[in-house]
Amino acid sequence: MVWKPHVTVAAVIEQNQRFLLVEEHTPNGIEFNQPAGHLEANEDLLQAVSREVKEETGWSFEAEFLLSVQLWRKHPEASTYLRFCFIGRHYSHDPEQALDEGIIQTHWLTRSEIAERQHRLRSPLVSGCIDQYLSGERYPLSLLHAFLDTEHG
Repeated sequence: MVWKPHVTVAAVIEQNQRFLLVEEHTPNGIEFNQPAGHLEANEDLLQAVSREVKEETGWSFEAEFLLSVQLWRKHPEASTYLRFCFIGRHYSHDPEQALDEGIIQTHWLTRSEIAERQHRLRSPLVSGCIDQYLSGERYPLSLLHAFLDTEHG
């Protein structure tokens, strides 16, 4: 059997010192997460994060910086995730858009409100990314390159 991590993307979106999180149903109950999800076939990382933000929040999103690349596994028997976290600009909200399956609602929370929900975060990556953002970490998107031949299926 070939081992491979799940490739995921996430977005740290800040407005007036509040961060956009989604409250969602998970296998572990109701938890909070950044807008995030899996990379799909024939899309690059930037397309994936824009799609996930739109599907989970109703906001359009344009990545401006790479914040971090994280490798995470909860315990030795759990799945491993390779997560690309982005910072960007949100615009054009559609409040009537149906949100992705499992999403209960979105929240704009301060860092202290997120800390109060620490036990309900989907993973430690949620608060870790916000802390990296607040510390000023940012990396250019030019680090990323995609070579996808979508013409030859």
